[in-house]
Amino acid sequence: MRVYKVKNYDEMSRQAAGIIASMITLNPACVLGLATGSTPEGIYRELIKGYNNGDLDFSEVKSVNLDEYQGLDPNNDQSYYYYMTDKLFNHVNIKKENYHLPNGLAEDAAKECARYDEIIKSLGGVDLQLLGIGINGHIGFNEPSEKLEKDVHLAKLTESTINANARFFKSYDDIPKHAFTMGVRTIMSARKIVLAASGKSKAEIMPAVINGPITTAVPASLLQLHPDVTIIADEDALSLL
Repeated sequence: MRVYKVKNYDEMSRQAAGIIASMITLNPACVLGLATGSTPEGIYRELIKGYNNGDLDFSEVKSVNLDEYQGLDPNNDQSYYYYMTDKLFNHVNIKKENYHLPNGLAEDAAKECARYDEIIKSLGGVDLQLLGIGINGHIGFNEPSEKLEKDVHLAKLTESTINANARFFKSYDDIPKHAFTMGVRTIMSARKIVLAASGKSKAEIMPAVINGPITTAVPASLLQLHPDVTIIADEDALSLL
């Protein structure tokens, strides 16, 4: 595990985007595992800059997203499909058939999990997985628990995650309570992992992720077992280390 301390969010975004850009340059047909939320927005802006400058070509890139809320239509502005098209896909030359997310409206959850697992396997797995981190140490929607699911599954969101998402929805009833997510084995099977963290809200969990015991109570601590993990975090996120 390599940890890079950077000054602020903008520098974190540039550094993380640089690693992803290098992957695309070296392997134009790479498979990227992508994340959503506030943390990756700057990373995607930097990748769009690279595309607009003529430095990056997404035409052969494939992508699979970590997760998607259950029950949200792809056109809902809080769905992760909408997020990815708005923040990245509509601004680069990635082909629509080459990016994949779970179907949040799938009627049969088990069948949808199996379908998405098969897509990831059919692509040969993930070359680079981008991760953010929840304030409770979740990665994807693998929440702290006595046991963690290995593969793509439908996860019940914890109250802390639901509350963290509240600012994006008009009322508590509108907040999704479940999400399709890659499991920890799926995430850990990626050949390279980049975790980005920014802000004081992440400061309390980061020591447990980097130096703490490996435990399902802090799902991100399992990243210590991966052979190629890079953490890029700003001064605020690492202020307790």
